[in-house]
Amino acid sequence: MVLDEKYDVIVVGGGHAGCEAAYCAAKTGGRVLLITMNMQTIAQMSCNPAMGGVAKGQIVREIDALGGGSGLITDKSMIQFRMLNRSKGPAMWSPRVQSDRMQFAQYWRELLEETEGLYMFQDMVTGLNVSDGTIHGVKTALGLEFEASTVILTSGTFMNGLIHVGDQNFGGGRAGERASKGITEELVDLGFEAGRMKTGTPPRIDGRTIDYKVMEEQPGDEDPGQFSFLGDYKLRKQRSCWITHTSQEVHDTLKKGFDRSPLFNGTIAGTGPRYCPSIEDKIDRFVEKTSHQIFVEPEGWNTVEVYVNGFSTSLPVEIQYEALHKVRGFEEAKFFRPGYAIEYDYFPPTQLKHTLETKLISGLYFAGQINGTTGYEEAACQGLMAGVNAVRAVKGHDPFILGRDDAYIGVLIDDLITKGTEEPYRMFTSRAEFRLLLRQDNADLRLTALGYAIGLAGDQRMDALNAKMALIAKGKDALDKNLPLTVVNEVLGTKEQKPAKEKTKTSKLVARPQLALADFEDQFSAESWWNDEVVEQLEIDIKYGGYIERERENVAKMKRLNDKAIPENFDYYKVKGLSYEGRDKLDAIRPATIAQASRISGISQSDIHVLLVYMGR
Repeated sequence: MVLDEKYDVIVVGGGHAGCEAAYCAAKTGGRVLLITMNMQTIAQMSCNPAMGGVAKGQIVREIDALGGGSGLITDKSMIQFRMLNRSKGPAMWSPRVQSDRMQFAQYWRELLEETEGLYMFQDMVTGLNVSDGTIHGVKTALGLEFEASTVILTSGTFMNGLIHVGDQNFGGGRAGERASKGITEELVDLGFEAGRMKTGTPPRIDGRTIDYKVMEEQPGDEDPGQFSFLGDYKLRKQRSCWITHTSQEVHDTLKKGFDRSPLFNGTIAGTGPRYCPSIEDKIDRFVEKTSHQIFVEPEGWNTVEVYVNGFSTSLPVEIQYEALHKVRGFEEAKFFRPGYAIEYDYFPPTQLKHTLETKLISGLYFAGQINGTTGYEEAACQGLMAGVNAVRAVKGHDPFILGRDDAYIGVLIDDLITKGTEEPYRMFTSRAEFRLLLRQDNADLRLTALGYAIGLAGDQRMDALNAKMALIAKGKDALDKNLPLTVVNEVLGTKEQKPAKEKTKTSKLVARPQLALADFEDQFSAESWWNDEVVEQLEIDIKYGGYIERERENVAKMKRLNDKAIPENFDYYKVKGLSYEGRDKLDAIRPATIAQASRISGISQSDIHVLLVYMGR
């Protein structure tokens, strides 16, 4: 039975990728249906109750700058804000928020419900309608069919999900929720390559049974910021997190269960996250360490439930219980639920285009953990890009693609489709070669105009951007003028610097490592451009101007390679000078440009040179 008229986009799954995909597709003019197995778990924070962090915070700000929903929802539901890495350079500054888990899901549900053109339906998608290499809709467990021009799969950990606790395992996409069946097998029959990955989560504890007095308090920033450039939500009060540590006694207790660990006895076949390993994996891999840090994170304003970050485990429940009780502060802890591991299906992302459309099936898009990523932020940005591109494809518009010099989002997608991943992919600042350009503070300057052009960012965002740019311009003009010699020497004297002999531009003074723009606040604080956001932007541009210009020059070099497009049906096997490995990998991934080809693992510089010579002919 076909239900409803045809949609532009069907989004399968209501997690972070699915919510952002549905929201952005509808905002850009699509008629969208979001199908999820449980309407009560939309936007569930399945793991830690937090958004952002190193590089992840930059992604959330980019989503917001483009006009997506994750930044707004995070600000509304945050209970603590911290800017990480303030002691390092601005390329490393990364916002991170502790969220109220229940509010986060509630606010996302409300945002979806108030979005015009977006509809929702509760059911399990069990099949795809595909003919002649094109998607036409989906089939559900209730025997229904929904027609659509495009379909976005955002299945998270649900496809053939298998939960492990010690020597027990059972089907499930998340604790208390059933797995999704049927889609993997159908996609494999259509010619897709599939794999298995693993992730895990720690026990959740009754906070009333924790002794916080023996732990180190981790409060939020004194002057908390926000993710959204609209700045609608200012945090007035905050909840602290806490830090404790494991010990050798804890490790020895955990080791008693290693013979029953699905991670070690071969029960789990999927590859786990390298950068967020389980506690048993950390003990096994770092045998020289007698202690590991544990972050104790509240799950909301009005709940006593606590997330034990750093203690992810799939060991038997009794081992988890005994070991955690030997961690300082947890001696009397009561469990709400034990930790577990989950295996699930994913599809190597080299099977995708830069739009996140699959190469095999026209109109079918993948976003989130189905592509081998880990993290709410990585999932959400893929959802945004898939949602926007699905609607643009339906309307006959050019695809929306972000480059590696545009955004961390561009780095993530290019890494996935060019290099693939055999373990859960997590974003780090080190993955971006132009990270000084891709800072969290300038995401709006980089992306909001692009978001506005595609109909995702609204007038309010564009007005805010224009106002900010006007203030920055005023500030630059003011700082490009000379200050009186008496003022200059007064400031230099407070910093124990040699006095100046002539009037000097403020910008040249601020460029000195010993001085900051705040040292000249008395001279400029009454001017319209003087506010924290603009001052920070101006100071970064002054102090790091040389490095920023050098990165821009490197971007220009890369763009010259990007301009060298490779024909879609290029026959690499005709190019005699290419290595055998080079031919095979180029033919499998089919890069769009010479620059993308150069980033494929196993492609040598001589292969690139041969390609350039051949195409030059």
